[in-house]
Amino acid sequence: MKTWIAFWNIILKDMRAYYLKPPNISWGIIFPLAWTGMFFIRSGGGFDGVLDLLPGLMAISILFGTTSMLAVTVTFEKKGKSFDRLLLAPIPLGVLMLAKTSGAIVFGIANAFVPVAMACFFFDLSRVGWLTALPAVILIAVSSTFLGLFIAVSVSEVFEAQTFSNFFRFPMIFLCGLFFPIERLPFFIKPLSYIFPLTYGADILHGAFNRAHIMPLGLDFVLLGAFCVFLFLWSYRNIKKRWIM
Repeated sequence: MKTWIAFWNIILKDMRAYYLKPPNISWGIIFPLAWTGMFFIRSGGGFDGVLDLLPGLMAISILFGTTSMLAVTVTFEKKGKSFDRLLLAPIPLGVLMLAKTSGAIVFGIANAFVPVAMACFFFDLSRVGWLTALPAVILIAVSSTFLGLFIAVSVSEVFEAQTFSNFFRFPMIFLCGLFFPIERLPFFIKPLSYIFPLTYGADILHGAFNRAHIMPLGLDFVLLGAFCVFLFLWSYRNIKKRWIM
């Protein structure tokens, strides 16, 4: 019971200290809206292309929201010794890591539905397979958050976290099938697409919104879940190796 009390209090502390601050709330709203507006204008197709754009906009909103927040906050706390005090708490390290990442996961899920809320005013989304899209959004948020945790554990300065984040984020924008099919990529670049977890999340969302997935949805879910487990375990190993031992 005490473990879950500590887990809940860590989440509440992070929500108050980081995610519920007015600048972060406004950034979490403005950033997805800016991406949505940019791609609507760029597509030139009016509202007819909403279902083609929304999966990519949701995925990219999650990716940038989770990695930006978590990579910076964890690195900042480690540098300021706040994270060291948490490591002294009598709770398992895995529980501590889940508590520190839960706020970012919720933040990423909320970011995903900003462009959806905007599209609801102009387009009928009743055809969307929400029972498929919702678990995909959750898994994308989890994998992106654990990617942010992996980045935070791998660097020592806040500016390094941002730079290292971009090393992963910008290739994902162009290689993960967010806004144009993977089949159109050059054959020697195409294999790189399948090493990113966002590829499988974006494929699920494309399937839920416009039935345009290129892989079986069951396989997408399994591989995306496997990436979540791998990134969490790799970050767990690095924390024990770099920050404890």
